Formats: sequence, C-alpha cells, structure tokens
Amino acid sequence: MQNLDNCPRCGDLFVKSLRPVCNKCHKEVEEKFQKVYNFIRKRENRQATMSEVVDATGVSQEDITHFIKEGRIHVRQFPNLEYPCESCGKSIREGRICSSCKDNIESGLQSQAREKERSERDKERERARYQTYHSLNDRMK
Repeated sequence: MQNLDNCPRCGDLFVKSLRPVCNKCHKEVEEKFQKVYNFIRKRENRQATMSEVVDATGVSQEDITHFIKEGRIHVRQFPNLEYPCESCGKSIREGRICSSCKDNIESGLQSQAREKERSERDKERERARYQTYHSLNDRMK
C-alpha cells in the first residue's frame, strides 16, 4: 500500500514516494532552482551576494539556502554566496553552523564529559570508603 501524506508546502494530499512534496510543488521548486541556477551561472553574476540573487530572481533566501544544503548549488564556485548559520544567523559558506557555534557546542560537550568523569570518580571513592571485608573465620564454622 502506498503512503498518503499531506504536502508540507501546500497541504494537498499526495502519494509520498520518492519526493517529500507533491508534483505541483516539486515543479515549482524546480522552476525556482532553474531561475537561480541560470542567474548565477552567467559569468557576470558569479560574484553576486545572496541578497542580489534574491532580488534578481525573486526566489526566497530560504529556498536558495535549501538548494545549497542539498548540494545542488556549490558555493565554492560563487565566492560571495553565503547563507545564515542555523544557530546564530552569522553568514557562512559551508556546513550548518559557524565555527564559533561549533566551538561552543564542542566545549559544552567536553565540560559535560569532564563532569561525568568527575562524578564517576567520586562515586568510586565513596564505594571504596564503605567497602566491607569478611573474615575467613566465618567460613570455617
């Protein structure tokens, strides 16, 4: 049995197979991609910034960012094309988050790991302090 779902873009009911959106919305997305791609492909537009691409094509920044994250547009070929970090909004050229947000996440994870390690050492010390020993005399009776 095929999966029926509502299109996340327009809400219409469709058979979900290879695409996460209905055919009508897929065509609209493809048209937007072609507009953007045709614009930035021209030599004179390769230096365009994100806002210039948005203004020239009428395609939203979110859609263009989605094309970049899907790998359909490679920013290394377009030196001024940047998109916002998902955490703080700072302009980036690769990945999902900027280097400062990445560093903050990594330092938080490291401090959490140190805290967990310290807690385990404290528990082990507490166990060792109250450890009981049984004498051999109890076995001989």
